Amino acid sequence: MKISIITVVFNGEAFIKDCIASILNQSYENIEYIVIDGGSTDGTLNVVKHYEQQIEHFISEKDNGLYDAINKGINLATGDVVGLLNADDMLAADDIIEKIAFAFAGDSSIQAVYGDLNYIRPTSGKILRKWKSEQADGRAIENGWMPAHPTLYLRRNIFAEYGSYALDLGTAADYDLIVRYFHTFKLKALYLPILMVNMRTGGVSNNSLNNLIKAFKNDYGALKRNGLPYPLLTTIKKKLRKVFQFRV
Repeated sequence: MKISIITVVFNGEAFIKDCIASILNQSYENIEYIVIDGGSTDGTLNVVKHYEQQIEHFISEKDNGLYDAINKGINLATGDVVGLLNADDMLAADDIIEKIAFAFAGDSSIQAVYGDLNYIRPTSGKILRKWKSEQADGRAIENGWMPAHPTLYLRRNIFAEYGSYALDLGTAADYDLIVRYFHTFKLKALYLPILMVNMRTGGVSNNSLNNLIKAFKNDYGALKRNGLPYPLLTTIKKKLRKVFQFRV
């Protein structure tokens, strides 16, 4: 089973090396690694080129943002399963992809696999927040639940069948995709109760009050677009769930 992993980066010189190393150090060998750069102007390209012999596809060009770049990566992917690892993030152990592949191989009806995530300080690595997920039922999305997006691995045919990332919902494009897949199309998903990703804090949607308001509106828009019965209530529940993730 081939696993395609997509890393999207723009001016990520500070941490892209850690991200790449966490993938190249995986015990699982059948990995197709794809790096999509948005036209970086710092030293990112020099770092990536150091590993170019181990990267199957590398594109550096201007794009229409993060999710446009991810869609480019999906279109290049040839793996049976596709996952994402952002340039600031790292796989939490060297056997993560092996465990994901084993889960998919063990049940051909499984369409998605996800796990747990830690938010860490960018430089010190101190854990700030733990996103421990669960094996969700059909109503989980309505109750404000979602899997940690950086831990989500999907069979590649899902993107062609149900669509990729929408480009008109800002930072909620990943939430829109998850609601569409898990609620509207009711994918059969498996939760692996393991720490999959260490994610550095400082995302675009959380770095100012204005961006937090935009994120709230975009989340509401994603829910409304996908026909959730009480989109405002679900948006509030989603935000409140984060409070219980601060465990350290």
